[in-house]
Amino acid sequence: MPAPITTLTAIRQKVRRITRSPSLASLSDDDLDQYINTFVVYDFPEQLRTFNLRKAFTFVCNPFQSEYRTDDQLPVVNQLFDFQNRYVSVHPPLYIAGYQGQLSQSREQFFGLYPIFNSIQTIGVMGDGATMTFTGTINSSQTIPGNLTQLIALLQGQVMFDSIGTNGEGLAMVDAPVIDAGTGFNTNNGNLYIPGNLPAIPPTVVLPNNTINYVTGVFTVTFPTAPADQAPINSQTSPQALSIPRSMLYHNNTITIRPVPDQPYRINFEVYANPTALLDADESPSLNEWWQYIAYGASKKIFEDRMDSESVQQIMPEFEQQRLLCNRRTIVQNANTRAATIYSQYDQDGSFNQQSWWGGWNGPF
Repeated sequence: MPAPITTLTAIRQKVRRITRSPSLASLSDDDLDQYINTFVVYDFPEQLRTFNLRKAFTFVCNPFQSEYRTDDQLPVVNQLFDFQNRYVSVHPPLYIAGYQGQLSQSREQFFGLYPIFNSIQTIGVMGDGATMTFTGTINSSQTIPGNLTQLIALLQGQVMFDSIGTNGEGLAMVDAPVIDAGTGFNTNNGNLYIPGNLPAIPPTVVLPNNTINYVTGVFTVTFPTAPADQAPINSQTSPQALSIPRSMLYHNNTITIRPVPDQPYRINFEVYANPTALLDADESPSLNEWWQYIAYGASKKIFEDRMDSESVQQIMPEFEQQRLLCNRRTIVQNANTRAATIYSQYDQDGSFNQQSWWGGWNGPF
């Protein structure tokens, strides 16, 4: 006896039977597939966080880059392309270059450990009431005293040049990192813009009259109007020691790592993935057992659009039953997981787990 069919074709057939829509005239295949995949991609992961959808995710960080976008404007080759839509949520454990790190979703907690302090200093020249363009070097590419191997670079997105105009108005130019159009990662250069005029899409070409190199500190800044005669011209930057990262913040669909990396490292953590849409007639869900749950979920959406509340109520018992069956595997799997208590700081042999006590980090400092 052949195994039950669980493909998109079988799901379509079951939905048509449940909704009493046997013909294409009453419900086209295109509309039917839209209902099915809307439930699969958007409703399913919010109603069920199954064990099978929790996966390990790895990307390789970029030297000198602290913040990483996760939108669909990145090149497809970028490991974080459309991350915010492909994955529902981010979870520990976090591993950086194989060492366990700290994963946070709180800006207060993260920047409490890694604050952004501005270093305000003059660029060495004063305004003359006529000159608008200035060049120089912010002393960023240097070593920490006593540590000849640890370099300092400027934090990207935290550079500003300021002065006072001839009419007493404030002048300011702030940076936006220039990205590599091929990889989507930030380059070592940023462009300088008037606050409020930052580009909606990250720039890919360096502006020669308004640029900053985050590694060397070399800059050229052109103010919209000339600074007043004898007005000081200052830079406001956040120099950062480069090292292997220890922590990661995931907030507002942006990944931030600290310390700022000095070279590429593997960043590994766990995610809940969205189920894959069913595009081919002979394609099955990730788990075959989901097919009936998907059929009832799609049917429920069709009845809702038809304002057929009575039919919605009639299928709800079986819809809930299928949800319980799909979730059963996760419940049994999680039964093997030890509940977190104060005693989780001790290993099974009774010895103290220092890694747990110190927040999980046991890598180099």
